[in-house]
Amino acid sequence: MSNILVYLLDGKIYINLTNRCTNNCIFCLRNDKSDVCGQTLWLDDENSTSQDVIEQFEKIYKQTPSEEVIFCGYGEPMMKLEVLKQVAQYIKDNYPATKIRVNTNGHANFVYKRNVVPEFKGLIDEFSVSLNGATSEEYNELSQPKFENAYDEVKNFIKSCADESISVVASVVEGYKGKHLNLQACEKIATDLGAKFRVREWIKNGY
Repeated sequence: MSNILVYLLDGKIYINLTNRCTNNCIFCLRNDKSDVCGQTLWLDDENSTSQDVIEQFEKIYKQTPSEEVIFCGYGEPMMKLEVLKQVAQYIKDNYPATKIRVNTNGHANFVYKRNVVPEFKGLIDEFSVSLNGATSEEYNELSQPKFENAYDEVKNFIKSCADESISVVASVVEGYKGKHLNLQACEKIATDLGAKFRVREWIKNGY
């Protein structure tokens, strides 16, 4: 156990804000291992502040500057909304050329009972949202959400990003233990919502 809030993967800086999540995806890397490239992402607690994140970010950035920062770890980064916004603002203020992406399950509007997407305009360059299915049944099987109508929330979040002219990618995990999705149908849903489409081929170690 440790509080690794910022880590490197393939030369890019990733930020691991929380271990909390509103999904329990059957393919999630954290179900099978506790680390990414030897960096333990299970946190001691959920009390880390934006300043804690910024301190770790600066240490890593000085050694390995990155053109892109991705909020993605062993949990749903939007569960720590204010910390995410504060850290993103710091990066934009100090490293304006750095692209910021958030990998999310798209449940934030449900969690906070409001449309939070407009709050990220000018802060986040791109959202990557886990669509993970052409139907709610497919989505529920893969993503195991902890509340009802989660698939509709995901689609609404994607559309909200497009409506705000924030670049958004709808992604699906394909081939988990031989399970195949209707990729053509998934792509149509993504494009109809105003998103780009990405297929993430499932690999056992997750990266």
